Amino acid sequence: MEFFATAAFGLEGLVRKELQHLGIDNARGEQGGARFEADPARAFQANLWLRTADRVLLIVGEQKAVTFEELFQFVFSLPWEDYLPPNARFPVSGKCARSQLMSVRDCQAITKKAIVERLKKRYRTSWFDESGPTYPIDVALHGDVARLTIDTSGDALNKRGYRTWNGEAPIRETLAAALVLLAPRGERILYDPCCGTGTLLIEAAFIKARRAPGLKRSFACESWPLFPKDAMQRLRREAEEQFDPARIGAVAGSDIDGQAIALCKRHIQQAGLGGRITVTEKDLRQVQLDTPSPLFLLNPPYGERLSDRKACEQLYRDIRALKDRHPDSRMGVITAHTGFERCFGRRAAQKRRLYNGRLECEYLMY
Repeated sequence: MEFFATAAFGLEGLVRKELQHLGIDNARGEQGGARFEADPARAFQANLWLRTADRVLLIVGEQKAVTFEELFQFVFSLPWEDYLPPNARFPVSGKCARSQLMSVRDCQAITKKAIVERLKKRYRTSWFDESGPTYPIDVALHGDVARLTIDTSGDALNKRGYRTWNGEAPIRETLAAALVLLAPRGERILYDPCCGTGTLLIEAAFIKARRAPGLKRSFACESWPLFPKDAMQRLRREAEEQFDPARIGAVAGSDIDGQAIALCKRHIQQAGLGGRITVTEKDLRQVQLDTPSPLFLLNPPYGERLSDRKACEQLYRDIRALKDRHPDSRMGVITAHTGFERCFGRRAAQKRRLYNGRLECEYLMY
């Protein structure tokens, strides 16, 4: 079967590498994610292990459609009975971009009707109670090409299950994992002096401990007859056996906000990492590490509001002072503030464009 692992802009290459690391050699990156061919068990494994992808979609078909009639006939021609049992619940979502068919609501309604008509013909029934497993279907039109997919993930893959409160400036788990994977390797300690509610620290610890990000959550495909239950249970057991908290080493952080630190400690416990990550309430200007060659990873405030801008720019100068206090350190900072390098007083050695939600950011490495 053909699948598509969706990802935020700038992370497509990381998703492709993750898939290849899982043994899916045919993975290839393209705009919006990475495409690959696999059997259902391998697709479940992708859900279980992908750190930087948003969803794993089963591609049912792709074809050009410039009229609603063409869309209906295309959807009707697809073998939905191969995927959906008679009692399947199949909500339809949609999106359109640069397509002649710009009414998302009409595209959804036509897709739903075409699937129903197809299943009526195959199952010889006129009524579907939709009381069984859920198969989230998406019709996406981009450049007049319609792609019909079924979402194997259910909830988005950033929903790891450990974060119950976002705090003031949350970073998605998938982006946090990407920042860790893109950072320089070989540090003695990984430290986040603006740790907030702990997402960066937890994702770093997961990576070091070889902990599958989806280990403690379920996926939509686990309730589908099409996906082999024995194989999925075996893959979960194997993932549990690979998880080794002793590999985490030194991961620590701090934040000036005591309430954020309290939430951070709660999230660390909920992630099953109690005692493995050290966090303290501390002003960034007071951070002084004795460990040589630390790696600082930061997601500081961006100062989107004019009233916050001056405070953020002073914070960026304080971050430079932190770097100067640790001359052998390396540092990665993600920011949407276009003047970060000016405030920091130094150009980054490397840059990468990423998105934090809808905010265009730069990941600056020193």
